[in-house]
This record gives sequence, C-alpha cells and structure tokens, in this order.
Amino acid sequence: MKRDTEPNLGFWAKLKKPIMAMAPMANVTDAAFRRMFVEIKKPDVFWTEFVSVEGLLSKGRQKLLPDLWYDKREYPIVAQLFGGKPEQFERIGALIQKLGFDGIDINMGCPDKSVEKSGGGAALMKNPALAKEIIRAAKRGAGKLPVSVKTRIGYRKNEIETWMPALLKEHIAALTIHFRTRNEMSKVPAHWDLAPKIVEMRNQIAPRTLLLGNGDISSLDEAKRRAKETGLDGVMVGRGVFGNPWFFSGRVPDLREKLERLVTHTELFEKLYKSNTEARIKNFEVMKKHFKAYVSGFDDAKELRIKLMEAEDAASVRRIIEGR
Repeated sequence: MKRDTEPNLGFWAKLKKPIMAMAPMANVTDAAFRRMFVEIKKPDVFWTEFVSVEGLLSKGRQKLLPDLWYDKREYPIVAQLFGGKPEQFERIGALIQKLGFDGIDINMGCPDKSVEKSGGGAALMKNPALAKEIIRAAKRGAGKLPVSVKTRIGYRKNEIETWMPALLKEHIAALTIHFRTRNEMSKVPAHWDLAPKIVEMRNQIAPRTLLLGNGDISSLDEAKRRAKETGLDGVMVGRGVFGNPWFFSGRVPDLREKLERLVTHTELFEKLYKSNTEARIKNFEVMKKHFKAYVSGFDDAKELRIKLMEAEDAASVRRIIEGR
C-alpha cells in the first residue's frame, strides 16, 4: 500500500492562524468545562479528554463514552485517543466517525504510568517504529478524518533531532509539541527556544503539516506572541484555561462573574454527569479541582475554598457562594 505523502488536513485547512487550541486534560476539559468556553469565547479547536482505544473496543465502552460527549456548538472538535496497538487504532476509526468528530489526535506524550504501561502516551517516544505504525493504522481507520499527534520533545532528554522527523515523515495533519521532556513533567519552564528549529524541520520534511506549541501560556496575548516569535501555526493552552473560561476572549472577569460562572459550571457538571441511579457517571469530587482555580486572588478566597471542598452537590455550592 502506497503511503500518503501529503497530509489530509480536513478542517485544519480552514482555520485562521495563529490557531488557538485547548489542551486535553483528563477529568478537567470534559463536556461541562468546554461548554463554559462555548458560552463566552471558544478556541479555534477543542480536544476531548483522552480515551483508551482498548477500552473503547471492550465491553466497558459505555463507561468511557461520556469522555467523548460534546455539544455541536463545540465544532471543530478532535477526539484524543491513547494506546499501544496499531490494529486498535484502525478499528476505532469507525466509531469516531460515527460520533461525528472532526479529527483524531493520538496522545504520544502523557507521562501517566498506567497510560505508558499500555504502550501509549509518552512510552511511544521510546518506540518510534511503533509510533509510526500507529499513525498509519489510525489513518487507515479514520476515513476522511485528519489525524494529528500531541507529544513532547523527548522522554529523558531533548530528542527533537530524531523524534520530530520520525513523526513529520508520516505527514500528519497537525503536530502539537509540549516543550518539555517526559521526565521534566511540568517542573521546569517550557523550552520554547526549540520551536524555531522544529519549524525548520517541518518546512523541509512536511511543509503542509501544522505545528502547535504548548507549555506555560498564561494569557491570550502571550499565546499570540509565542506563535509570532517562533513561526508556529498556533498554540495549545493547558493550565492557563483552568478556571478561566474567558481566556480566549482576552477579557478579565470581576469576582462576581467568576463566582457566578463557578456555580453555572457546577450545575452543568451535575446535570451532565449525575445519572438517574445512585451511581454518578463522573464523581462530584472531579468538579472540586476547579474550585481553587475559580476561587483565588481575593481576601477570603482560602476560607471560601475550604467551605466549597465540603460541598456534596451543586445545590450546596450555590448556597455557599450566595451566602458568602
């Protein structure tokens, strides 16, 4: 079978540069969180939380499908998948198409031990041959959907001279680089100085593949500046969007608006993820990691957070906020 020498860009070809994207973060960027951005100002492209291809092909699929829930107002939206078996990526393409996604993204950077144990995530940086097989399999299964990759600059050290060309030679639609190694996690500043070199590689190997950078972006202005300085096609924002649905609008909300949005977010989370049975689709504890992000930077923030951490449902969150 002859391999593609030009990427299938799909929806990516229609996006204006610099492209602003929201990073996929497990139990953070779920459907409720993303809806907050739809209502204020959404990025140019959304990612889902990452989901196991093996899990989606198992009897436990129904438990994972909520991680792929989205609202049509979120278009364009990409399903991010992880795993270590090429045949599973090929098989899962039919489901992703059926669910109506705009693209498929392969996670090749997550440092979670359970993800690496599956052969996926950051483990693929140690096995470029397998990474290539997975990309090709995903392309075969994706139909008309574009395939992209999110990764890091290396596993234990900077490996862009070998790792980036390996990926670029597969002519993927887009490549997002978190400018840290797997071992650095988020403990050191992101190495944005490496971006121009990667852009140069892209221009030589796969000029149509789009490049996005990720790491330490705290504002929309900074994201635009990074793209302009480095020559990247866009920027993916991770922690900068935490508790900040106003990020892509560039606007800074006042305290009242932040607290009102926290209540709205919590109520939507409960509406989406509380089933009609005793069990929850997503545990309410997941929502609590957002409280610190929303509730900060004012005098009684700590005291309010302590109260909110005791909340058991959206109604109690509303009572606490209204009674402060």
